[in-house]
Amino acid sequence: MSNKPLNGIKIIDFTHVQAGPACTQMLAWFGADVIKVERPGAGDVTRSQLRDIPDVDALYFTMLNSNKRSLSLDTKKPEGKAILEKLIKESDVLVENFGPGALDRMGFSWERIQELNPKMILASVKGFSDGHHYEDLKVYENVAQCAGGAASTTGWWKGEQSGPMISAAALGDSNTGMHLAIGILTAYIGRQQTGKGQKVAVAMQDAVLNLCRVKMRDQLRLEKLGYLEEYPQYPHETFSDVVPRGGNAGGGGQPGWILKCKGWETDSNAYIYFTVQGHAWAPICDAIGKPEWKTDPLYMTPKARQPHIMDIFGTIEAWLKDKTKFEAVDILRKFDIPCAPVLSMKELLNDPSLRASGSIVDVPHKERGSYVTVGSPIKFSDLKPEITGSPLLGEHTDEVLAELGYNKDEIAAMHAANAV
Repeated sequence: MSNKPLNGIKIIDFTHVQAGPACTQMLAWFGADVIKVERPGAGDVTRSQLRDIPDVDALYFTMLNSNKRSLSLDTKKPEGKAILEKLIKESDVLVENFGPGALDRMGFSWERIQELNPKMILASVKGFSDGHHYEDLKVYENVAQCAGGAASTTGWWKGEQSGPMISAAALGDSNTGMHLAIGILTAYIGRQQTGKGQKVAVAMQDAVLNLCRVKMRDQLRLEKLGYLEEYPQYPHETFSDVVPRGGNAGGGGQPGWILKCKGWETDSNAYIYFTVQGHAWAPICDAIGKPEWKTDPLYMTPKARQPHIMDIFGTIEAWLKDKTKFEAVDILRKFDIPCAPVLSMKELLNDPSLRASGSIVDVPHKERGSYVTVGSPIKFSDLKPEITGSPLLGEHTDEVLAELGYNKDEIAAMHAANAV
């Protein structure tokens, strides 16, 4: 579509796996021409990881590389370097998530990139920020969750299952990519004002930490108060000097917990999340058949409820035992009570609302036939991003070379030299 806001922005995508590809995919959804540069014969490692169909690009790859073009290029060969130089001259952004110094070793230091194109924006995913004492560490998703504070505050604080816990959500990878996309667009707008490019970087540790700011808030409060009254440990347990793990507690000042619904014995997701918000207390009492709690001094205020909040959740859970999670939410929503069913990936894949909104889409693929993937989580009034299939390895190589000015004979010579 010609009216996409990022039309005209050309991006060299030197990223692989998840953090970088998630960033460039979102920019491609909104109209940027993202050229994914891959090693001939191999490509992004996720093309072959966790395959469900032999010799076909894995879902790991397809779900992170929609709307892109693929250029196979061997940057170790002189011919490959020459192609990359031309591409840099004609592009706006280069995104990379190589290890430290990799671009320099390729002969494309920041100084060299600026010589080729002073307007170039160089965007990088890093594990740790420049100068950090761990900057030489290789970082993956779960490493970032631990280094950024998420794991220390997630999970159970006592019992056999106590200890730090990793989230299944990609707090380290896709979250970093989203932060980098914001940085790229900010630098691009800045370039419109100054005419100059610049370097943009997001460290995975920093991106995780940014999502954990409320836990840092709690650390600062804990140091002042010695306790955190919205955590389930209060008032019956002693707090240490660090923010504790809170199980399923809300963590936002409103007590919340995951509660069993009808069928939990055989359905591992037959649960709802239930939040006891102060202003919703009277409706909660009416909904669960406890109107007397509205005037009982032991229940009337959040401060009065906290010492026996788990008993309150137990009473609500007893009310839920003959209701499915969907039946329960349908009742509670009429009382304007914050809650939600615990939805499985299977349920989300088949959710008609997510299909209708474009949050889950089916897209065609030359080898898979079609695949299901996430659509844009960002909705616009005048833009509906069209999600297209991920490219085959090197699918657009000749097309990109022709756009750079190479003729058919030169392109054939590039193939003969195994440079592309």
